[in-house]
Amino acid sequence: LATGPRQNNGIFYEIRTYDIKPANMKEFLELANKHFHLRTAHSEMVGFWYTDLGALNKVLHIWKYDNFAHRTAVRQALASDKDWQGKFISVVLPMIEKQHNEVAYLVPWCQLGKPPKEGGVYEWVTFQMKPGGPALWGEAFRAAINAHINTGYTRLIGVFHTEYGLLNTVHVLWWNESPDHRAAGRHSAHEDARVVAAVRDSVRFLESQQNVLLIPMQCSPLK
Repeated sequence: LATGPRQNNGIFYEIRTYDIKPANMKEFLELANKHFHLRTAHSEMVGFWYTDLGALNKVLHIWKYDNFAHRTAVRQALASDKDWQGKFISVVLPMIEKQHNEVAYLVPWCQLGKPPKEGGVYEWVTFQMKPGGPALWGEAFRAAINAHINTGYTRLIGVFHTEYGLLNTVHVLWWNESPDHRAAGRHSAHEDARVVAAVRDSVRFLESQQNVLLIPMQCSPLK
């Protein structure tokens, strides 16, 4: 993390989270897998997941935009897309209890990654850091992330820092072969002196943390 410009271009990511009515979750997922090609025809989707542990009846999808003008053009095109509006939006709107979106940038020391193979599970970790921004806690946070990467048990996909939404929020997306593989790796990491030291330094700036296990949708580019 760094103060000042995060990158030399305007690329950002919109993180959208929907709470689905429990009785409609299965139907929503089926409709999304069937019709989301209509949405991805308009702009690039990074991934689409549903929650399995840490939160229930939620879906999360991430969209990549070149800049804010690009997003505006896409939103206007979606509003005029009769297939998208008729086959998906109008059908699923009654199933949605709540929507939340954030705009975030990849931190400059992280490129968006991919898992080594299809399958596995994703972990979405949300850190609420103390006010002061990356100038206060960025270096310690990066060290803690790198300490986990260096253990080799997990694969980093992306680190996102919010620009709109709750500020001083960092989302970290990890990939693991399975929940059990993740659990075994975490136990080993907790006994690694390098990880313990890095986390101990970073946690000084932490206000809260939430971990959610995500399952990729069939229509998700990241599987």
